[in-house]
Amino acid sequence: MLARTASYLYWIGRYMERAEFTARLVEATLRLDALSARPAGEAAWSSALSVAAAREDFEQTDESITPTNVANFLTFSKDNPNSIHNCLYTARMNARAVRTALTREGWESINRAWLGIDGRSSVGSAQGTINLLAALIAENRGFEGALHRMLRQESYYFLMLGENVERADNTARLIDVKYHIILPEGEEVGGMVDRDQWGTILQTVSANTAFRWLYRDGLSPRRVVEMLILRRELPRSIAATVHEVASLLLELGKFTGYQGEADRLARLRQQRIRATEIRQIITGGLHQYLQSFIEENRLLSQAITRQFRFD
Repeated sequence: MLARTASYLYWIGRYMERAEFTARLVEATLRLDALSARPAGEAAWSSALSVAAAREDFEQTDESITPTNVANFLTFSKDNPNSIHNCLYTARMNARAVRTALTREGWESINRAWLGIDGRSSVGSAQGTINLLAALIAENRGFEGALHRMLRQESYYFLMLGENVERADNTARLIDVKYHIILPEGEEVGGMVDRDQWGTILQTVSANTAFRWLYRDGLSPRRVVEMLILRRELPRSIAATVHEVASLLLELGKFTGYQGEADRLARLRQQRIRATEIRQIITGGLHQYLQSFIEENRLLSQAITRQFRFD
């Protein structure tokens, strides 16, 4: 496989995962605003910008942080490189360049997701926005389904590698930003608003039901953090993505003959997370742990680029 083709496939996986995650993030924040005991307020929408790595770009617009402004920016803005619009546009352009490496179902899912957002420039009512985002999430699920029906060969492994590298980054950012959200004045840690915020974290990664299966004695920040970082049973947990990335790189090495720095980094962090307990993470500092992981994930992505000669 040409290095350029491999690069396109890897970034299709990353951009499709990023688009779905951002859609889930906006949807969950809208629901928190509408259904919680008290409105989510500026703190929640500001945190959504931080999770999506879009705060600096949003500040350049000079707009105030409101549900409509932030939802528009994260969903439609062409000036936001991480908006759903731009992610789907880039994924579709990459997919057009490697149509023969994708199945028909995979291409059609990407194309339908793009057509569902193309030509739109602003969100409507809260319910209308939720309906749009739900449709986009459904198309992405269709794309994931198409991936899992592909032959287990290079195309599949590069797509899945991109998806899992992106998923690891998104989950780490999500936990880290919630850790720093300031509760509204008068609200207590562990109170209703705090529980609503942690519930939104679970909803963003589609893990409410999983949490109830794994933990029968109620919602707590420690348990949410443990599940999202260390429980491999959850596909969107950091541990699950770490193990998946190491396995995918091993399979790609068999096909391409390229093994090196990326494999070494992936195996090292796999060994570390196997030996990690939630007690160690909390004692050493959750923020420090997550920031270290995000940087490690960035370096791994760069190593993948070099190892498979994407440039």
